[in-house]
Amino acid sequence: MTKSILVSAFILLCAVIIESSVLSNISFIYIVPDLVLICSIYFSLLNGKVVGETTGFISGLLLDFITDILMIPIALILYLVAKIFLGFKVTDRENLIKNRGVVTISNHIHYIDCTLIGLITYPRKTYFPTLEENFKIPVIRHLVKFLHGIPIPKSKKGKDKFYSDVIKELDNNVVLHMYPEGSLWPYYEDVRSFKYGAFKIAVLANVPIVPIKFEFEEPSGIYKIYKRKKCIHAKILPAIYPNEKLEIRERISDLKEQSEKIMKES
Repeated sequence: MTKSILVSAFILLCAVIIESSVLSNISFIYIVPDLVLICSIYFSLLNGKVVGETTGFISGLLLDFITDILMIPIALILYLVAKIFLGFKVTDRENLIKNRGVVTISNHIHYIDCTLIGLITYPRKTYFPTLEENFKIPVIRHLVKFLHGIPIPKSKKGKDKFYSDVIKELDNNVVLHMYPEGSLWPYYEDVRSFKYGAFKIAVLANVPIVPIKFEFEEPSGIYKIYKRKKCIHAKILPAIYPNEKLEIRERISDLKEQSEKIMKES
């Protein structure tokens, strides 16, 4: 039985890797087959329910372990790239909230600023709601998936489920990052008006907002030699909590107004 479990767990792990790294990145496959589910059902029928459940659990642990190990060198490489080519720097890290779910927000100023956010919140798992179209952009779509990007549905029914799912995830101590400006304006230095989505989620999940403001500075020191564009710095601002004394709609509006004010005035 032990041999069956180990072999089955290894096959399931391979199925997970093939499904997430190969099949999900083939553009003409619109619906990715759930190889893990298919294999789990097969092993349960072949060896019994206990073996099926055990192998699924073990393969999940192995995948989490491999992912965590791989993230260490990847995070280091991404940090060096950001530091060298963008002049990336983070200040006021003490304002980050640990040990509970949180919604972080920022101005949207660069094609890979989601990567910068991921570096700021690492090693915590951070989800990035993003437009469905971003999952179709060559090269970028792979980075979006790797950084736990989740598509924002366009239908009302889809959006209702989206809100329900992300609120459940926030109960599991994850970070949800959103761009309340709604769209990307590369290297735009002012903070634009905010939409309500991020603040609605924070209020419904009863979690704080942590604003992160991207700012630009003229290259100095060694950066003067090779950088034309300004360096990107991230300033982490103090957390803002929903005012539970207000009604839901007023609470959302109040949280939005407070967040927008502190981002624009900092």
